[in-house]
Amino acid sequence: MDQDKLEHYSQFYQEALLENIIPFWEQNSPDRKNGGYFTCLDRRGKVFDTDKFVWLQGRQAWMFASLYQKVEPREDWLELSRLGIDFLDRYGSDHNGQFYFSLTREGKPLVQPYNIFSDCFAAMAFGKYGLVSGDLQCTERAVDIFNQILSRQENPKGIYNKAFPGTRPLKNFALPMILSNLCLELESLLNKSQVEETLDHCINEVMENFLDNDTLLVYENRTMENGFSDSFEGRLLNPGHAIEAMWFMMDIAKRRSSQQLAVKAVEVMLKQLEYGWDGEFGGIYYFLDAKGHPLQQLEWDQKLWWVHLETLVALAKGYKMTGDTRCAKWFVKVHEYAWNRFYDKENGEWFGYLNRRGEVLLDLKGGKWKGCFHVPRALLQVWKTLEK
Repeated sequence: MDQDKLEHYSQFYQEALLENIIPFWEQNSPDRKNGGYFTCLDRRGKVFDTDKFVWLQGRQAWMFASLYQKVEPREDWLELSRLGIDFLDRYGSDHNGQFYFSLTREGKPLVQPYNIFSDCFAAMAFGKYGLVSGDLQCTERAVDIFNQILSRQENPKGIYNKAFPGTRPLKNFALPMILSNLCLELESLLNKSQVEETLDHCINEVMENFLDNDTLLVYENRTMENGFSDSFEGRLLNPGHAIEAMWFMMDIAKRRSSQQLAVKAVEVMLKQLEYGWDGEFGGIYYFLDAKGHPLQQLEWDQKLWWVHLETLVALAKGYKMTGDTRCAKWFVKVHEYAWNRFYDKENGEWFGYLNRRGEVLLDLKGGKWKGCFHVPRALLQVWKTLEK
């Protein structure tokens, strides 16, 4: 990929972010009456449900604070971030400081704090807003939430864990994966030794314990001894999760000036992509079974927006850090697939869910899982990665 081509993609992603994606959410998402954001938006941006999902509130507050920091210090972006921060501060957590999964539009709890990722994205939001605004209460809140997350690592769901204890204890890939990113996001607020210890732990979990070094496949669940469990959960692969984790590893590699880690992360990323690519219809499968057995997840063959966006970020970073031409070739291939199928040329933003053939399954632009996060974050990341 030559320099002109790189600059073309950088400009394309910049314009798509600032002229299409962000205006869509600015216009349709803020709840000026109750605070926070509506995320259940139909194809044209109309609100079709007013429930508020806490992790999406945190993600969107973080996103607008990040735009303020990395693109332009616009007061309207800072104000939009504050809209989510105030809502989270007032209604987001229970008396123990753990964050609910969902709330009513007014902020009344709907679903208990069973999901630690609500806390992860609340920490990101408070941390980023506090850093760019100078609000010390927010930065202190972010550190408190982060420390509480670390204390819950061994049993993230706590009393809401459905698994019967002791029969088949498994640990899940998602928490060490997200911690590797969250720790970098909050690094300037944390104790140096805590940062290094957390990153060491995350690298070991992601690149050793959940990674099968023989096949280079990353598993979603492992035994507590880091072994393979021949079960539905133990055989489960999520290519998008693994690929996203690899660009987190690349960011750590850059921070630590570790070319060895960067090269390994690229190799692992490319393996997930090659293994997870649908050779017949194109796109990346959502879930796979490591032994090729039928899956419990009925949506296993769907093509999801975030999977392809995180792949584009990982490929751009992989190419920049290592110069591996496979990353460049795959970037073009995934870019063409994603923008031809997920992007809504008529109304803007991206569809989230396609069937295996690449046809739109749901024409919503946001809901319980999709909000103002993966699309704008990925566009910002690709733009900035390929800019120079």
